[in-house]
Amino acid sequence: MATKVYIVYYSTYGHVEKLAQEIKKGADSVEGVEATLWQVAETLSQEMLDKMRAPPKNSDVPIITPNQLTEADGLLFGFPTRFGMMASQFKAFLDATGGLWRTQALAGKPAGLFTSTGAQGGGQETTPLTSITQFVHHGMIYVPTGYTLGAGMYELEKVMGGSPYGAGTFAGDGSRQPTELELAHAFHQGKYFAGIAKKLKG
Repeated sequence: MATKVYIVYYSTYGHVEKLAQEIKKGADSVEGVEATLWQVAETLSQEMLDKMRAPPKNSDVPIITPNQLTEADGLLFGFPTRFGMMASQFKAFLDATGGLWRTQALAGKPAGLFTSTGAQGGGQETTPLTSITQFVHHGMIYVPTGYTLGAGMYELEKVMGGSPYGAGTFAGDGSRQPTELELAHAFHQGKYFAGIAKKLKG
C-alpha cells in the first residue's frame, strides 16, 4: 500500500498554498508515496476577508476534519505567522484534535512544518518553534529539514525564507511571491519528508 502524506495548510493570500503545492510535487516524486493537499476551515467572516482583500480559497482543495488526520502515514502542516506564532485558523483546527490526543491516535506519525511571514524578522523560526508543542502532546515525530537542502541553505546574496525547521517564504506587502530557491526548498522538504515517512511505515 502507498505511504499517505497529507499536506494540511491554511493560506490567507496564497503564499503558503504555493509552498504546499511544491511540497506535494516533492512528496509525489518518491516512489510509493501518495500526497494529498488539504485546507483547514476559515474562521474569519467573508466580510472581514473582503476588507483584508483576501482572494477566494482554492475550491479544488477540500477542507479536512481532525479525524481525517489518522488516515495519513505522515503529516506536513503549513500556515502563515501571526506575531511569531501560527495563525489562529490553524490553531483552532488543532484545538479540535482533543479527541485524537486523548487516544493518542497520532502518536508515532512523522510531522513537519512550513510557513510564510511578512518580513525577515517576522517569525521564520519562532513560528515553527512555538508550534512543535502540538507534536509533542500528540506524541508525533517531528521531522525538520535541517540543512539537507545543501548550498541553498547558505544563500546570503538573496533574500530567502525558510529555515532548518522547514520551508518558508516572505510575503512582504502581499505582492512578493515565493522565489525559485524557496520553492526548491519546499520541493526538497516534500521529497525528504516523504522518504522518511515511507521508511517509518515500512
